[in-house]
Amino acid sequence: MAGILAWFWNERFWLPHNVTWADLKNTEEATFPQAEDLYLAFPLAFCIFMVRLIFERFVAKPCAIALNIQANGPQIAQPNAILEKVFTAITKHPDEKRLEGLSKQLDWDVRSIQRWFRQRCNQEKPSTLRKFCESMWRFSFSLYVFTYGVRFLKKTPWLWNTRHCWYNYPYQPLTTDLHYYYILELSFYWSLMFSQFTDIKRKDFGIMFLHHLVAIFLISFSYVNNMARVGTLVLCLHDSADALLEAAKMANYAKFQKICDLLFVMFAMVFITTRLGIFPLWVLNTTLFESWEIVGPYPSWCPRMIEVILSLAQMRKTPNLQGRTLTLRPPPMGPVVPMGTSCLGLAPWMINYSKLQVPNKVNCLLLEVFKSCKCSSFHYISAPETKLRILKAF
Repeated sequence: MAGILAWFWNERFWLPHNVTWADLKNTEEATFPQAEDLYLAFPLAFCIFMVRLIFERFVAKPCAIALNIQANGPQIAQPNAILEKVFTAITKHPDEKRLEGLSKQLDWDVRSIQRWFRQRCNQEKPSTLRKFCESMWRFSFSLYVFTYGVRFLKKTPWLWNTRHCWYNYPYQPLTTDLHYYYILELSFYWSLMFSQFTDIKRKDFGIMFLHHLVAIFLISFSYVNNMARVGTLVLCLHDSADALLEAAKMANYAKFQKICDLLFVMFAMVFITTRLGIFPLWVLNTTLFESWEIVGPYPSWCPRMIEVILSLAQMRKTPNLQGRTLTLRPPPMGPVVPMGTSCLGLAPWMINYSKLQVPNKVNCLLLEVFKSCKCSSFHYISAPETKLRILKAF
C-alpha cells in the first residue's frame, strides 16, 4: 500500500521543478495545505447533513405552511397485492398484453388497471412541501457560502490581480479563512453525495452524482497542490448563480409566478455572465497563460494538458502537415537535451524533467503526446505559438 501511495503522489508529477513534499510541510513560520486536512470534510459533512434535517423541519417547513404550501401528495392507489408485485418487480408501465392478462386475473377492466398504475407512479412523486424545503435549504446554504466567499475574497490581492495566484507558488501560506472556505465547500459536496440517495429522485440522478464526484476530485487535488487561491475564484463564481436558481424554484412552488420569472431571468443572466464570460476570460486566462509565465509548466498541470490538446487539434488542421513524415524542428529557445535516459516511450509523469532544460519541458511532453497518439507528422511549438493557437481555437 505504501508503494502504491508513493507511486501515486510522485513529486515529479504533482509538484513543480525542484519542489518536494517535504518542502511543503508545516513549520512555525508558515502553514501549508496537507492531504490529512481533507479528512476533516467527513465529520463536517455529517454535521451539515444533520443541520439540514433540523433546518428543513423547524425552519423551512413552517415557512412553507405560512405560504399555504400543502403537504398533500397525489391520490394514493387502492392497495392490491398482485398489481403491487407487478409494479415493483416487473414493470411500472405494462404493455397491452400484460394489461389484458391482469384484467382477466383480477376481473377489472383495462382502464381501471391503467388508472391504478398511473396513481401508483404519481404516489412516488414527492409533495410540493418536501421540494420547497429542499430548495430552501440549498438556497440558504448557497447564499451563506457565496456571501462568505465574497467577503473573504475582497480582502485578498488575487481577486484584484490574478497574477497573485501564482507568485511564490507553491510556497503560499494557508490562511484560516481560506482553509475554512475550502473545507466547507468540500464538506457540502460530500454531504450532497450522501443525501442524494435519500433526496427527491430526479431523472438527472446519474449526471448529478458524477458532477458531485468530479467537484470533490477537483477541490481535493487543487487543495493538496496548493492551488487554493485560483480555486477560491472558481468556487465563488460557481456559487454566484445557485442561490438565484433555488429562489426561483421556491417562488414556483409557492405559485408566485411573476417573482419566479424575474428570478429565473436574473439567474440566466448571472449564469451566462459568470460561466461563459468571466470564467473563461478571467480564471482560464490566469490558469493557462499567467501561470505559464510565472511558474512554468509541469506534468500535473491540467490546464497545460488542455493547451496540448488544443495545439494538437490546430496542428492536425494545418494543411502543410498532412502526409509528411516525422520531422523535428527545434524551437527558437533551443533544442531539448535529455541528460540521462531517453524520455521516449515513457508516460509523461515518468519523465525525469529535472534533467531537461526548463524552458523545453513542454516540448518533451508534446513529443510524448504525439508519440502516444501515433501522429504521422508534427512540429515542435514554443509557448508563444501555443498561446496563439489556443486563442485561435476559441
